[in-house]
Amino acid sequence: MRLGLNADYDRIQELANQHSTIRQMLGHSDWTDETYYELQTLKDNLRLFTPEILERISREVVRAGHAVVKKSPDEALNARSDSFVVETDVHFPTDTNLLLDAIRKVIETCAALSRENAVSDWRQSAYNIRQFKKLLRKIQRLRHSTSKDEDKQKAKHNEIEEAHRSFLEMAEVFLERARNTRVLLQFDYAVPPVLFEDLEAYMAHAERQIEQIRRRVLQGETIAHSEKVFSIFEPHTEWISKGKAGVPVELGLRVTVIEDQHGFILNHQVMQKLTDDRIAVTIVEQTKAHFPQISSVSFDKGYHSPQNQIDLKAILDLVVLPKKGKLSKADAQREQDPEFIRLRRKHSAVESAINALEVHGLDRCPDHGIEGFERYVALSVLARNTQQLGAVLRRQEKEQAERKREPYKKAA
Repeated sequence: MRLGLNADYDRIQELANQHSTIRQMLGHSDWTDETYYELQTLKDNLRLFTPEILERISREVVRAGHAVVKKSPDEALNARSDSFVVETDVHFPTDTNLLLDAIRKVIETCAALSRENAVSDWRQSAYNIRQFKKLLRKIQRLRHSTSKDEDKQKAKHNEIEEAHRSFLEMAEVFLERARNTRVLLQFDYAVPPVLFEDLEAYMAHAERQIEQIRRRVLQGETIAHSEKVFSIFEPHTEWISKGKAGVPVELGLRVTVIEDQHGFILNHQVMQKLTDDRIAVTIVEQTKAHFPQISSVSFDKGYHSPQNQIDLKAILDLVVLPKKGKLSKADAQREQDPEFIRLRRKHSAVESAINALEVHGLDRCPDHGIEGFERYVALSVLARNTQQLGAVLRRQEKEQAERKREPYKKAA
């Protein structure tokens, strides 16, 4: 329901408590049954499903669908694979607003720990956050001078550097206060070290951002992409530029799916720090292990590498993987094969499955952490396969009803 309707937990709770048909599916007979589901109960129950369990259920749904649509259990499957980006629920990252996030959480965590132990060091935590945010807003309003006058350019540059210095100085003051609070609570109030794990993580984020801002703004360095973090709350977020028109960058993770000719998604994989060409062989091997009937898989050029061509030929009867760049005589002959052309022309149908996943909620993941991300993707694939199975059954029922309907006879 969550992914089929693209609904949030509040709507799911309302349906579970008010929708009579759904309540009957849950085992509640009629209006006399006053069982009520709390919001946290729904969230906790859903978290019991691991991605592995959801994938096993999805495979059973696919097998049930194949039993309906395939003429023979040994009928070959012609699959197609492609990747797309599932965005994480984060704001656009800059090093300054990431530092604001980190310091805000440091202050809030210290304030919460202090209240629990009757320490009054952070009574003005909300005021401290507002003051720190004001310095960020000042930085955001500043712009480099476009004047041709070098003195004006230098003056504006100095103003920007001074605003960043003030921002960093206040951040370091709060970090030092947080360190002192940690020592106080641990040794004078015997607070267990495990309760400081979140605080230490946020402090580490803040220290990294302070260093990167100092290097970028005050020392004029260029920060390497590999050193950057794009969210302190969803650290698995990646900066992805796929060259789409009107979409210069996406913040999230790539997901590869494999769909068969019947519209069922056979397998998927969340790609952390991976590109298409590094996932092709692995995902085909995994899919082949569960669905041995796979005869061919079509890809786009992003999955090509010379080694992939060799490895995939050992697994599949036909590899529909166009080569990048100029074709050799052997490659041109391979890609001019009628079966290669036929399956290549059908490859774009995988975009329909991807669009269906995105329309039903897989455009942006609202769940937290990489575990929540993987669970959300697996749940979306299961919902898609369930919908596809329902569509197949409805179509067959309609065809059977039409065959049973006899033609009208004219009166004598």
